[in-house]
Amino acid sequence: MEIRETAISDLDKVMEIYEKARQYMRDNGNRNQWTNGYPSSELIIKDIKDKSSYVCVDDQQIVGVFRFTLGIDPTYVHIYEGNWLNDEPYGVVHRIASASKKMGVASHCLNWCLNQCNNIRIDTHEDNYIMQNLLKKNGYTECGIIYLESGDARIAYHKVK
Repeated sequence: MEIRETAISDLDKVMEIYEKARQYMRDNGNRNQWTNGYPSSELIIKDIKDKSSYVCVDDQQIVGVFRFTLGIDPTYVHIYEGNWLNDEPYGVVHRIASASKKMGVASHCLNWCLNQCNNIRIDTHEDNYIMQNLLKKNGYTECGIIYLESGDARIAYHKVK
């Protein structure tokens, strides 16, 4: 598997993966995350233009997608009911999703991010048990609660290489 920046020509496939991820979440008890068509194609186009959207490619097929940035994430400035592992510069992973047929895609994406920056933060919805388990399996530590700009709470995770 390889990671590369998302191209505008990848948009249809990326949006298909996000739609399947939304359905998978609903089918597995997570009905409150990624609602109302989130993430929208407009948001993904912005990520592509910002060079923060990446796809995971296996055998010339896009099997995963995520957003990765370096630097301060405004929603991570304050953490509640806990603490980050450190205050060093960090990378952030958002909107990670994989095609349901391929195993190990999300772990591969997370490992790629950790190779770009030894200090990674990520969050997920309290109902997203699949992502919580994936993060714990990949050595991420649950650190507390962060709040999105919308006011919605998320469980915050952190990993230091």
